[in-house]
Amino acid sequence: MVGKVMNKAEGKYIINGEKGKWEVVIGLEVHAQVTSNSKLFSGSATKFGADPNTQVSLVDSAFPGMLPVINEYCVQQAIKTGLGLNAKINSYSVFDRKNYFYADLPQGYQISQYKNPIVGEGKITLDLQEGTKTIGIERLHLEQDAGKSIHDLNPSNTYVDLNRSGVALMEIVSKPDLRSPEEVNVYIKKLRSIMRYLGTCDGNMQEGSLRADVNISVRKEGEKKLGTRCEIKNVNSIKFMQMAIVYEAQRQVKLLESGKKIDQETRLFDTKKNETRSMRSKEDAHDYRYFPDPDLLPLNIDKNLIEKIKSNLPELPDQKKERFIKDYLLSNYEANIIVSEKEISDYFEEVVKTSDVKLAKNWIMGDLFASLNDKNISITQSKVTAKKMAQLIDSIASGVISGRTAKEVFEIVKETGEEPKKIIETQGLQQKSDPKELEKIIDKILEDNKDKVEQYKSGKNKLFGFFVGQVMKLSSGKANPQLVNEILKKKLK
Repeated sequence: MVGKVMNKAEGKYIINGEKGKWEVVIGLEVHAQVTSNSKLFSGSATKFGADPNTQVSLVDSAFPGMLPVINEYCVQQAIKTGLGLNAKINSYSVFDRKNYFYADLPQGYQISQYKNPIVGEGKITLDLQEGTKTIGIERLHLEQDAGKSIHDLNPSNTYVDLNRSGVALMEIVSKPDLRSPEEVNVYIKKLRSIMRYLGTCDGNMQEGSLRADVNISVRKEGEKKLGTRCEIKNVNSIKFMQMAIVYEAQRQVKLLESGKKIDQETRLFDTKKNETRSMRSKEDAHDYRYFPDPDLLPLNIDKNLIEKIKSNLPELPDQKKERFIKDYLLSNYEANIIVSEKEISDYFEEVVKTSDVKLAKNWIMGDLFASLNDKNISITQSKVTAKKMAQLIDSIASGVISGRTAKEVFEIVKETGEEPKKIIETQGLQQKSDPKELEKIIDKILEDNKDKVEQYKSGKNKLFGFFVGQVMKLSSGKANPQLVNEILKKKLK
């Protein structure tokens, strides 16, 4: 049984079963930690990496008589995210108690939202190989995070860290519009990019700021009715999401083709064995016994607040992409890459303020990206700052150094952080651009190679490259290639 994309026009992931072809249907529930200094219902800090149970208030630990107080800033962050997702902002929303029992959930319930979320339907546009596709957003609601159970510090005991307890989360629920692991990859990256542009979530999956529950079902190709879904819980990397989708979809097809049914359940993805395994039967809403939290009044959001937040939204990836294509004549592919991260787009714009756009995009997407990948760092951590990149590009454009020499200079800058101008001056890397000096070198080469000059003039045009090479050799690679070509052509007429 092999899963592969059968229809590039639609981008579907089709599994070839023994009894036909099966289409995979995917929906995501993304849990994004709100960027805020304090928690959703208490003043406790949210900083990552603090010692266990050092960022816990009496509210977070559910001491009797402690009452939650809504963090207005978190509400504004949720509204901002909703606007960035082209979604409806609900002026009336309610916090509910979602009842379940874990050791790391002190209250015995989670404060969440159910029937009246803060954000309604929205959409995200994805740029795929086969074209653009719109993915529907069902809702965005605010909720508090649970704590963390730690099972691997003691063979017979489980430890509980409540630092995350009460941290504000936005749960962003997509419609079942995704059809392949590749689409999931693009969707998560686009959603992360939007929130990072907005400053509402840092999107750091390694720190748990962004994770997802992946809902997967299969149906015979061409069918409209959705199959029974299974939810893969708390997947914290795009790679693992894709692996889980492939395994789970094929597991479901095997069951259905053997005459068995799919149980609606919650499953975990074992990253070491590359398989999903059953965790518990999937709860429906009534199993959680939702009811409005009696300690929290409904939120009535003033339309003026929504308009104020809307008027202060930053330029988002799709808007920036359109502007970059128009203003800088970037291709759709180039613009997509450069706007994917706010820091990259800011870097690019700073460079092109004073430098050649074509050279800038080639150097950023080529040598700079390669060095970032090699060192596994972000663009903000690179020693090749935008100012230094602009210096390097200007040195090429003005003929001070050749492109070949620029690569040598770049290697020094990325390791030392030294300014390109200083490197060029102290190491004497400037190109030889004096026509008289170059003529002397060229005349000597032509004099020493009279036989090749005659061969060239008799029609062996490929020898032109030989002469250029000799000039570069005698000039230690510092001769201006453009001037060399011009002088040689005149001399060899």
